[in-house]
Amino acid sequence: MQHNDHSANQPRYRVVVAQGALRFAAAHFATFAGQAEPLHGHNYALTIEVEGDLTADAWLLDFGELKALGAALCCELDHRFLLPTRNPHLQVEEGEDSYQVRFGGRRYLFPKADVALLPIDNSTAERLAHYLAQRLASELQARGHRHLRRLTVAVEEAPGQAGGCSIELRDE
Repeated sequence: MQHNDHSANQPRYRVVVAQGALRFAAAHFATFAGQAEPLHGHNYALTIEVEGDLTADAWLLDFGELKALGAALCCELDHRFLLPTRNPHLQVEEGEDSYQVRFGGRRYLFPKADVALLPIDNSTAERLAHYLAQRLASELQARGHRHLRRLTVAVEEAPGQAGGCSIELRDE
């Protein structure tokens, strides 16, 4: 039998932030089944949700703090080409001031200042959500928020079209 910290009668608390500064515009192309999408861009929007136990002051997390953390991550990605450094289908060469990316017969040259290097295998909404969730989880843990239990990030590529990821947060 699996142990569950939340019984059926115990409330579960969550905080959700979205909109405002939780947006970024970026270019990318994803690879699927040996093919690559054409280079294109999205006006991405994030929704961030945390669940956990209330503090002694009867709150989960300050909305402003969560929004600020998410907004900082959006700023890192805004107006960049999202380059998945672990994609086995891409050949990436780092030059002095640029990255050359090859896929089959295609060749792209991006100035370094315009690239966000991401330790992911594909620049899908789901993988972006996982990456952002991991970054947020690390920052929340570093700030001492040990009472949080789950973090969910959704990355919307277009209205009504999003990929997401939930991760469990552990006491350390």
